[in-house]
Amino acid sequence: MAYRDLQDFIRVLEEKRLLKRIKVEVDSNLEITEITDRISKAYGPALLFENVKDSPYPVLINAFGTYERLNLALEVNEIDDIAKDIESFMDVSSYLGLINKIKSVPKLARLARIFPKKVDKAPCQEVVEEPDLTKLPVLKCWPEDGGRFITLPLVITKDPETGLQNMGMYRLQVYDEKTTGMHWHLHKDGREIYEKYKKLGGKMPVSVALGCDPATIYSATAPLPKEIDEMIFSGFLRKSPLEIVKCKTNDIYVPANAEFILEGYVNIDELKVEGPFGDHTGYYSLKDLYPVFHVTCITRRKNPVYPATVVGKPPMEDCYLGKATERIFLPLIKLQLPEIVDMNFPLEGVFHNCVIVSIKKRYPGHAKKVMHALWGMGQMMYTKMIIIVDEHINPHDLSTVAWKVFNNIDAARDVVIVDGPLDALDHASPLPHYGHKMGIDATKKWPSEGHTREWPDDIEMTPEIRDLVSRRWREYGFEEA
Repeated sequence: MAYRDLQDFIRVLEEKRLLKRIKVEVDSNLEITEITDRISKAYGPALLFENVKDSPYPVLINAFGTYERLNLALEVNEIDDIAKDIESFMDVSSYLGLINKIKSVPKLARLARIFPKKVDKAPCQEVVEEPDLTKLPVLKCWPEDGGRFITLPLVITKDPETGLQNMGMYRLQVYDEKTTGMHWHLHKDGREIYEKYKKLGGKMPVSVALGCDPATIYSATAPLPKEIDEMIFSGFLRKSPLEIVKCKTNDIYVPANAEFILEGYVNIDELKVEGPFGDHTGYYSLKDLYPVFHVTCITRRKNPVYPATVVGKPPMEDCYLGKATERIFLPLIKLQLPEIVDMNFPLEGVFHNCVIVSIKKRYPGHAKKVMHALWGMGQMMYTKMIIIVDEHINPHDLSTVAWKVFNNIDAARDVVIVDGPLDALDHASPLPHYGHKMGIDATKKWPSEGHTREWPDDIEMTPEIRDLVSRRWREYGFEEA
């Protein structure tokens, strides 16, 4: 059953002893970050800071910070269950023939129930007040940050041409009581909508939801095609429609179950310095000019909880949200590249710097074909390093992958260097947004690929001897393996 809201999720976390309440006063200026960073890297619980200096609102943080809590948040036993669900909807064969069409009706009926449901009254509008962002327990996360940042915002905009809404997660640096930065990267959907408004002139309506049910929070981070509304995707994950309500001061619809809603606009001809910010790369992203968000109204629950996250050197809470994306969207990638068996974005690669892909290799140069295809797919264009291994190699086994890379490549033949777009947070490229990427073909090389020498087999014990030793293990005087 879908979570009603964030506080419903907090209740479940507490019931399962996966949340710790901190009752002593803490400071949102650096102190909460240091506590959370230590707990996160120790794979500790979600944290609810009940007494935050200079704010009446408690702070929830690290709510998604383990695989156990991530699965609980999305109401699955394993994240791969969502991928299997998506695969079942994409299985064309299941819709062929009269009998299979009848069998598919429950699936189609479920799809009809995932569209957002409009309501007139909502918990997020129990209180309507003049904006004062200084009352929120907004974190200053790291010492060199340019200020305090809202780190878990669901930023909602509406395309002026199509009328479709977009919901993304873009950090907001708080400048004063009524304004923040709007960190729209060059390649993001929010930035594309902003560019459309620039042509029209005037003000761009924007609303920001803080603190929704877990599926809706995750959906704002998901790399969905432009045509798919993130609120519909939330309904798919929740298996229940997301209730939405029209804002008080603009025509944007927001999640009715949110803790806070910030309503306002962006002036299309106004830019301000934003940053630096201690980012998920483990480095500070540099300051730059970004649009300014003007808050004209705040609506909220009577007793809201402020949601936050801290990013930095992995592993941290965002790593688990990234892993959810890896697993959930693998079926969509395999739909276009069916030769892919599995993939892994190592945490150390902070999701856009490295991916390891196993493939069913069928012809010469197949690994290089997959590299170029991946670089041409949406946010995969940011990936600075793609490593391709054979289908029997587990891409999540980093030791074996490293062994194959270190031993299987000839640098001139198997390393591909290309140039193209890069993530805005990449600091190593000579130019912003543009630089070089590398592909490594660590598959076994064939004579048809120019490798005329004999390729040696991996050293493996026979199955019979492995079974024999397993049966006699305790007889040898060892404990169970």
